[in-house]
Amino acid sequence: MKLLMVSLAGVALAGVEAQTARPAPQARQTDVSLASVPKLQWKQRAPGVWMAVIGKPEVGPMAFAGSPRGAALEKLGSPAFPAALAEARGSVHGVYASVRLPLAAEEKLYGLGMRDDGRVDLRSRSYELKVTPSTHAPVPFYISSGGYGVMINTARVLRIQMGIGNRKDAPWLPPEIDRNTNKKWSSRYPSDAVEANITGTGMEVFLFAGKTPLEVVQRYNLYSGGGCLPPRWGLGFWHRMHTLTPAGKVLEEVDEFAKRDLPLDVIGLEPGWQSASYPSTYDWDPTRFPDPAGFVQAMSARGISLNLWINPFISTKSSIYPQLLPYTGSHMYWLGAVPDYTLAPAREIFMAHERKTQLALGISGFKLDEVDEITPEHALFPSGLSGDQMRQIHGMVMQKMQMEAFRGMNRRTYGLVRGSNAGAGAYPFALYSDGYTHRGFVQMIATASLAGVLWCPEVRNGASDEDWLRRFETALFSPVMQLDGWSSGVKPWSRPAVTDAVRSLMKLRYQLLPYLYTAFAEYERSGVPPFRHMVLEPGYAAESKVVAGAVNSETNPYAESRLIEVADQYMFGPSILVAPLFAGESSRKVVLPAGKWFDFYTGKFAGDGETIPVSAPLDRVPLFVKDGGIVPMMAAVERLRSLPGEVPLEVRHYGTKEASYALYDDDGETFDYEKGVFSVQVLRAVRAGGGLKGEAGAASGPWKSRYSAITWKFMAN
Repeated sequence: MKLLMVSLAGVALAGVEAQTARPAPQARQTDVSLASVPKLQWKQRAPGVWMAVIGKPEVGPMAFAGSPRGAALEKLGSPAFPAALAEARGSVHGVYASVRLPLAAEEKLYGLGMRDDGRVDLRSRSYELKVTPSTHAPVPFYISSGGYGVMINTARVLRIQMGIGNRKDAPWLPPEIDRNTNKKWSSRYPSDAVEANITGTGMEVFLFAGKTPLEVVQRYNLYSGGGCLPPRWGLGFWHRMHTLTPAGKVLEEVDEFAKRDLPLDVIGLEPGWQSASYPSTYDWDPTRFPDPAGFVQAMSARGISLNLWINPFISTKSSIYPQLLPYTGSHMYWLGAVPDYTLAPAREIFMAHERKTQLALGISGFKLDEVDEITPEHALFPSGLSGDQMRQIHGMVMQKMQMEAFRGMNRRTYGLVRGSNAGAGAYPFALYSDGYTHRGFVQMIATASLAGVLWCPEVRNGASDEDWLRRFETALFSPVMQLDGWSSGVKPWSRPAVTDAVRSLMKLRYQLLPYLYTAFAEYERSGVPPFRHMVLEPGYAAESKVVAGAVNSETNPYAESRLIEVADQYMFGPSILVAPLFAGESSRKVVLPAGKWFDFYTGKFAGDGETIPVSAPLDRVPLFVKDGGIVPMMAAVERLRSLPGEVPLEVRHYGTKEASYALYDDDGETFDYEKGVFSVQVLRAVRAGGGLKGEAGAASGPWKSRYSAITWKFMAN
């Protein structure tokens, strides 16, 4: 045995020696120079819109966006291709697809989706754009002050460096600094490009040109299908019930709103409307809702729209589980199967059930929860998509599916969603969060406008009467004014000391309905967000700042100039600046863009292109209106669905400028406005003697405007 082992060992050793004796293969050297990376080949897709392809693109969120609005894009004009982007390059190497987009010295960068980090200019930062239960909509779209925006269409997690990270052969490099001897050393040197990568086979890169950041955002929104126009009732007050509330108690609570003179338009039913949830059945619970049709009819008779909570994970107890099972992914979530709604058969099964058991009864919309939660990343779906891809686009897929169902019935919807991505502007869903920081809510309202999504800061509770009321103030000036009592069971009257103030805020929302609805109509037609970050407002103040590690503008041509970091104020409609206060604050600073601004409540001059100190009583949020701002207001009503045939208006004009305003109206319920069934009435403030007078032109269009008996109120003093 020993001899045999020695013999075998000798053979093995001889084999090793033979292998080492062979000549080593020549190592193949890869060209890593910038010159070896191909330039992007841009092709124009629409006026001011170009696209380039890197490698073999996989599915991206734009596959689920709306159709481009060609006529509106043409109306915006045909800007020239941004010359600097001709040097953009991209390639696929190994498991990575990457892109390099040049930056000039003075460029500032904004966007990258809905964020609450308080940052405005994102230059010299790096980000990982991954949909999660805390990020919700990290959209791969950024806006440059250089007159363009870039969107990277991929469902992979995107890692992006915003003017940071240096190639050894870059056209420009910052001067090297010795950390031992120079305190100006930095761990983040500025670069001359944005660089991004994914783990995947390729990507599409879209380029949107525009003279201003707002025009860039408009073009991006219009290419994605335009903005959404919610039904009128969707802009009223929403109240979400405790999850286990039965039908009778829901009706009692609705009646209590009326008794307390509190306006209400939407009731939200949380998971308890289903026979089981987490995972979901999508079937009515027979104990709490024994007669769904009768319950919905009773709510409709009260003028109330119903919104139902759902999530994507289907229970074995669901009546459609056997049908959907073949179209579900490899892994479960909370022991629920995860349907692949990118497949037409899966969509048809789910929507057939929804149309029969919910939409046919009159349900007006849905809350799409937990679309930002799919694990693991390596999960496999019948379409061939992986878990990480599905998670990035799941919210988009669900929004598109719901929108198509309601459009097929010629009924507008307005809903909630917890995850979204690029190209979502045409879908009438507002994002929300399980987080609860008030300041973060305000920042997300603003940053959402840079990504083509809407954000609403639901009120759930308050640490004090002051916190409760301040949160209601922010909700008032958001896409959805909502109180969510799904867990706590809170009502608007849960804090008696401030109930009167809450009532006043709710009624102010309804008074501003003509102004807000017109802003949404403009969003639908031209892509101008109804809630806008200050960087989209003309005249917003700027200051210069040099990036750490830079020397001066001569030796460092990529020195940075950025906007003042203001993320806690934003624009509401065309003319109103909202500057919320937070619990514990009696005053704050507000940055006013260039031009005269006036206090909303009094008309008193507030400032011109300056930072001002502001204080406000507990029941008021600081509001400022630009010079020439026109704000149409109506009397508060109990229900927007019971709006009378003729609605008198008080039209406020602020400042001393002549101005005009196109007041919009339609039926508030259907998609007939897409066929031209709407009206536009031009309101003008013109010089008359030593002051101003108001004029209201005749409403144009086939729809008979409900607005009448217009009274002008000039607020300058």
